[in-house]
Amino acid sequence: MPDSSNPSPAGKLAPLARLGRFLRPYRSRLALAFVALTIAAAASLVLPIAVRQMIDLGFSRANAEHIDRYFLFLFVVAVVLGLFVAVRFYLVSWLGERVVADIRSAVYRHVIGMSPAFFEVTRTGEVLSRLTTDTTLIQVVVGTSMSMALRSALMLAGGLVMMGFTSPRLTGYTLALLLTVVLPIILFGRQVRRLSRDSQDRVADSSALAGEKLNAVTTVQAFTQEARETARFDESVESSFRTALRRISMRAMLTVIIIVMVFGAIVLVLWLGAHAVLDGGMSAGELSQFVLYAVMVASSIGALSEVWGDVQRAAGATERLMELLAAKADIVVVAQPLPLPAPRGEISMEHLTFHYPSRPDHPSLADFSLQVRTGETVALVGPSGAGKSTLFQLLLRFYDPQQGRIVLDGVDLAQADPLEVRRRIGIVPQDTVLFSADAMENIRYGRADASDEEVKAAARAAVADEFIERLPEGYRSFLGERGVRLSGGQRQRIAIARAILKNPPLMLLDEATSALDAESERLVQTALEHLVEGRTTLVIAHRLATVRKADRIIVMDDGRIVASGTHDSLIREDGLYARLAALQFGLHAE
Repeated sequence: MPDSSNPSPAGKLAPLARLGRFLRPYRSRLALAFVALTIAAAASLVLPIAVRQMIDLGFSRANAEHIDRYFLFLFVVAVVLGLFVAVRFYLVSWLGERVVADIRSAVYRHVIGMSPAFFEVTRTGEVLSRLTTDTTLIQVVVGTSMSMALRSALMLAGGLVMMGFTSPRLTGYTLALLLTVVLPIILFGRQVRRLSRDSQDRVADSSALAGEKLNAVTTVQAFTQEARETARFDESVESSFRTALRRISMRAMLTVIIIVMVFGAIVLVLWLGAHAVLDGGMSAGELSQFVLYAVMVASSIGALSEVWGDVQRAAGATERLMELLAAKADIVVVAQPLPLPAPRGEISMEHLTFHYPSRPDHPSLADFSLQVRTGETVALVGPSGAGKSTLFQLLLRFYDPQQGRIVLDGVDLAQADPLEVRRRIGIVPQDTVLFSADAMENIRYGRADASDEEVKAAARAAVADEFIERLPEGYRSFLGERGVRLSGGQRQRIAIARAILKNPPLMLLDEATSALDAESERLVQTALEHLVEGRTTLVIAHRLATVRKADRIIVMDDGRIVASGTHDSLIREDGLYARLAALQFGLHAE
């Protein structure tokens, strides 16, 4: 993810302009909100005129009819004001909620489609902070602050115009004095934006730290690191607090300077106005009207200064979210992907060279070539770090090789749609991932449109039904976050059932029976033997007993193929495979 420690030099509020594409679909509601806002502001600006007339006409029995008329007029204006303020509030609040919901969906849709390389350098906790904290700041601006800013700007402009009609001389003094307020708003506003950005960064750091440790809470507790991790989180929270405190202090200083300067200027102008009344230069009603407009102008400037801080914070939040949306996936999908033919499960890996982005100096595969025939079961064995799992990552097109190519059913993966490729591949990973749902939904993740009976049939084939039926609510039993209510072997069988339900032409098994006890391993091995019939299967195996029946065994070391053959032939060669077998079975592995 791009470095976001410094504000963009493009402009202090430039990131907010990028919200336009999220507001554009709701132009009609935005226009209605602006109309309601304008009518409400106009109603407010009319009030001082009525006050002036009442004061200048005086309160006497002779003018009672005029007084009644003006008070009735004031009541009608109040009704109009209340009605259109309510309409404006509803529309802008709706816009705030709608736009934030759209932004969250857009960011999540974009991030969930990023390749694993993105998550090598980006913590999921930071992404979650952007989806929550930053979008909340934008909601405040779009749903509240934007409306307040427009209203205050209209009131400021309208108030200044009406002040000019009331007394051009006093208005000139007022404008000259109010211009001095602009400089501190600009200077302090820059500092507020920078500190807002820093504060958001610290909150994201805390979220990422907490998410990482809570996802591994059993490891933290097993090594009795609760106190240490609590201290680290406390320090992160304190850092966030200190940064927020500097931001709050800067905003408070900005507020007091603006209020003192604005109202000081107004007091001075009113003092001049009072002397003008005494000298007969203006009536008491005109001065009252001018005072009310001056109060409106002062209040508007004060509101704008408050909103300015929110706008600065939202600009930083928007910039961070737009960085996420602008992040490019390493996997480039061609504009016109080649369609895949009828599935055969035929694979050709040609001169692959690959290294992970985080480890550019250490290739995981080096000039690797392998042909897998339709319906063949090929086992990949070798020490850790030999490149076995990397092959699975490339087949699923989570990464593209730096050199060479992979051809599936006659089509280069680089020219195919990754979604179509992955639809043809089933995988049973070594580390099973289960979701916070029931057993039925976790298995159905393999094929979303599967019926309950199809799900149960897949569970039976994976020897998972026997423990699922014993759960309190059977297939509707909640499995807990990441399946914590199940044993490792039970989670693995759920994953196998998921792959069986998908029923793909190409199956990838990453030590699929590693977490099972001897009895479950025997049953699942039998199920897997039925599963691989008639389909191409690649098996990663550290336990060599699980691959004796493979059509071919590919022995890998340091990203290369060092031997190939059947179990018996590889034992006779007395190479790396024979040494691995000797470690697991003893010298007489055959």
